[in-house]
Amino acid sequence: MSLLSWIDERYPLTKVWNEHLAKYYAPKNFNFWYFFGSLAMLVLVNQILTGVWLAMSYKPDANLAFGSVEYIMRDVNWGWLIRYMHSTGASAFFIVIYLHMFRGLIYGSYRQPRELLWIIGVIIYILMMATAFMGYLLPWGQMSFWGAQVIVNLFTAVPVIGEDLGVWIRGDYVISDVTLNRFFALHFLLPFLLAAVVFIHIVALHKVGSNNPDGIEIKKGPKGNKWSDTAPADGIPFHPYYSVKDIVGVVGFLFLFALVLFYAPEMGGFFLEYPNFEPANPMKTPEHIAPVWYFTPFYAILRAVPSIAGSAFPGVLAMGASIVLFFFLPWLDRSPVKSIRYKGIIFKAWIAIFVICFFILGYLGVQPSTPGKTLLAQICTILYFAFFLLMPIYSKMDKTKPVPERVTK
Repeated sequence: MSLLSWIDERYPLTKVWNEHLAKYYAPKNFNFWYFFGSLAMLVLVNQILTGVWLAMSYKPDANLAFGSVEYIMRDVNWGWLIRYMHSTGASAFFIVIYLHMFRGLIYGSYRQPRELLWIIGVIIYILMMATAFMGYLLPWGQMSFWGAQVIVNLFTAVPVIGEDLGVWIRGDYVISDVTLNRFFALHFLLPFLLAAVVFIHIVALHKVGSNNPDGIEIKKGPKGNKWSDTAPADGIPFHPYYSVKDIVGVVGFLFLFALVLFYAPEMGGFFLEYPNFEPANPMKTPEHIAPVWYFTPFYAILRAVPSIAGSAFPGVLAMGASIVLFFFLPWLDRSPVKSIRYKGIIFKAWIAIFVICFFILGYLGVQPSTPGKTLLAQICTILYFAFFLLMPIYSKMDKTKPVPERVTK
């Protein structure tokens, strides 16, 4: 009996390999946009490994945290590299996920039968945001401290329970050593929960099958190819064809990642804010407090909504709604076709408006507030919500092209 046979009798190793790689048939017309799912898993592994390594030398103590980060950077062997891999990886994770979500938007990967797959993906995105927020405080620098102070204070705007909610999140009446300890514990725990949900996401994907740029369900098409008489005619085994293709994407990604890592890890203050190189000082407020770049579109929406009777709750509600709307996307799109390839000019125009507004809001979120910038943020916020709320109307009005019966290149 071979070692593999011995293992297969006790664990379905070959079965798992065949079902999820060697005999998982993916559409044969994947393009550049399909790199980002595998890249997201790569960056998640990077974040978990570097995070565990950093935790070995980090001290979650208000008096020692900033010094422990400096110790990692200066005295731990290769500590500077591991720290920059983690901080650059955080931004890379969001860049890859935003591109992955954009691909889902343009090719209709949220449509039937992938509604649950999309919902799980949005849950992953929210878990990412929670993990990043918890980790944001840990360097205990000026922007970390005051940024966390501002964001946690947003929860106090919730009517009736706001003050108690803020104290519950902080564990104190202000951001303190208790807050740092609980954020460190949660920041360590959440990535493993995130990995578990990613596993569920992949299982759901392999149940319904991958979408493709044409939005055609290859499982419903003709059967039979050179590998199997029962496999989709327009499908090819994920391994070795797409596993090799993904390696090409990984090499390209690692080249860009290394350029940032070794030559611009701060990325002009967007990846690592300059005030964070100063230890947290509760008695000295930075000139301008802003969250890290991947939160700024939603922060700009928050600031764009006027307060009512001195309460920021309407802005907090709008910020939350701007994320929650993604859950409803599968039922908002009423177009008879899935892919942007066969949708008309109306949908394409709205996608372009949405992307432009998202970038503008992201920029405005890191800028000091002025009347002109606030007005621009309000216009972009209205268009952002209009993209979702008007979708049932303009997606039905849109003039679509006929969809081919078989996938194209």
